[in-house]
Amino acid sequence: MAGLAADPPDPAAAAQNDRVGPIKLHDVPIDQILELLERWTDKSILRPQTLPAATISLNLKQEVTKAQGIRAIETLLSLNGIGVSALDENFLKVTPLNATKAEAPELITGSTLALPPSGRTVSKLFRPKFLRVGEFMPQIAGLLNAAGGAPAVFEKANAVLVTDSLTNLQRIETLLNQVDRPEMSRLQPKFYPLTYVKATDVVNKLHGMFTGPLAGDLGSASYSSDDRTNQLILFADPEQYTVFDQLIARLDVKSGEDTRTDIINLKHADAKEVATILTQMVAGQNASARNGGQEVSLTGATVAASAATGAAASPSPAANGKPERTAQFSNLVSILPEERGNSLIVSGTDNDLRLLAELVGKIDVLLAQVRIEAVIAEVTLDDQHLSGISALGLQVTGNKLVGFSGSESSVSIANGTANGPGDLSAQIFVATTPRKSITNVLSVPSIVTTHNHAGKIMVGQSQPIITGTQSMPVAAAGTSTSFATSSQVTYKDIGITLTVKPLIGLDGSVQMDITQEVDDILGETTIDGNQQPTIGKRATESFVNARSGDIIVLGGLQRTSLSRSTSRLGPIPIIGDLLGSRSKNVGRTDLVFFLRPTILSADDPKNAAALRQVEQFPKKDRAEIIQALQVPDSSRKN
Repeated sequence: MAGLAADPPDPAAAAQNDRVGPIKLHDVPIDQILELLERWTDKSILRPQTLPAATISLNLKQEVTKAQGIRAIETLLSLNGIGVSALDENFLKVTPLNATKAEAPELITGSTLALPPSGRTVSKLFRPKFLRVGEFMPQIAGLLNAAGGAPAVFEKANAVLVTDSLTNLQRIETLLNQVDRPEMSRLQPKFYPLTYVKATDVVNKLHGMFTGPLAGDLGSASYSSDDRTNQLILFADPEQYTVFDQLIARLDVKSGEDTRTDIINLKHADAKEVATILTQMVAGQNASARNGGQEVSLTGATVAASAATGAAASPSPAANGKPERTAQFSNLVSILPEERGNSLIVSGTDNDLRLLAELVGKIDVLLAQVRIEAVIAEVTLDDQHLSGISALGLQVTGNKLVGFSGSESSVSIANGTANGPGDLSAQIFVATTPRKSITNVLSVPSIVTTHNHAGKIMVGQSQPIITGTQSMPVAAAGTSTSFATSSQVTYKDIGITLTVKPLIGLDGSVQMDITQEVDDILGETTIDGNQQPTIGKRATESFVNARSGDIIVLGGLQRTSLSRSTSRLGPIPIIGDLLGSRSKNVGRTDLVFFLRPTILSADDPKNAAALRQVEQFPKKDRAEIIQALQVPDSSRKN
């Protein structure tokens, strides 16, 4: 067992000059170290029966004061898992280090920095002035002695009680003095009064610039707008001032002439629809410019590519000294429809009004018109033909009629289209022998519509449909009560509906979005005592490309019907019918639609062929089409 390497100093001699050492103790028991601590402190030590098993070495190479020797012993004990805390002026408590916190160690109320460093376990209440303890404590958790226990945090008082060695508390207090300050590092405020632009617009522009790769270059700098004084407030390192000085100087420039208001009269388009389109486009373009920070000039040169370069570029001056015209709307644009005069009231800069006038000139155009003639025929099918097209002997290629088979030798074929004199039904011979016996022409309508506007043809009737029934009691004599019944009725169109939406190309082509719907009453059914029709529905949708004058043929909406017949045997009606023969017949019909689009243009050279066809129409139809063409009737005489 290791013992004392040297005799302990004489207490009387130590008391004489209050100095101890030199001492060299090697692997001595804890009891001997505690005995030495009692001599130097002149205090009795209170301890539990057991302490952490350890041997301690103390080596003082030179003479030191008694206080320094006491601190050395306290530190050695703390390093070996033993804590020393003061009870009063006569006693010291020695406990395992992890239990020292519960033994109410000495509470230091003032600064620990004036005390000599020691491993003695003490407590101190830290109360930061500017930091929150919730922010500060996670940062110093690694500095604390794990055996000392977790600090006690008082969130509402913004305080924390830390129990640890005096040396550790001194480190925490030193660190807290450095960071618990009201300073903002090197950030200083700077104010930029603005003359020509709004402070909010400049802030939005800067936000757009400092995104993506440039976001990290901003550092701790921040900026905001004060719209009351129209100035930008910057908090940044003074070394960053130069960058912001250049950017704001380029952004705070006069954008052009003052705003003004003008009226744009429309000739063909609807003012309300055009105003909606322009407003959405201007709002979308400005939103895109704010988000991306880029503007594009008419020449394709970049006016502001700050998102990529981090610097704002102003419009390049033209030869006359005025800013270069751009395709970017300002935030001052206002567009209102004036429906009474079908015009637009627009407000903005000269560049805004110029752009709006150019766009309106492209939107406010007379849309091409087309006359669509239709023949709707119901063809009776036999076992030899699967469709109405084959039953009529039509030659159809790509939904276009190119000729006939049969005895109609007078038909001529030109450029892949069957042509002939007269109206459409005359040209396709559906009402002539031998087709007349199997064909029932249901309707020969025609419509005039414009590009991208649907035209609709309906052939049929409106059928009343009961949608609800209500019974109300009616007062009556005696004990019985009668009820009056009332029904809610709505009307449903039953028949053939043809909807055509044309798209007219500049090359004379017509693309038609065609919807065919056929509703038939198949019978009746009783619902809650009401007879309701059973409606059968057939529908197709097609998208067909054609040239002006082509005849489009669409079929396939077939219907099968069952009929019964009897032959009377004998003169007595009832008995004769019972004894006669009976038969069931299954009939099939097919609806065939013939459509011929004819482009009607107000341009005389292109309209000559169409106008010649219009002259063959009845006077009522001709008047409607001439009015649609907006061409005086007097010019049609020749």
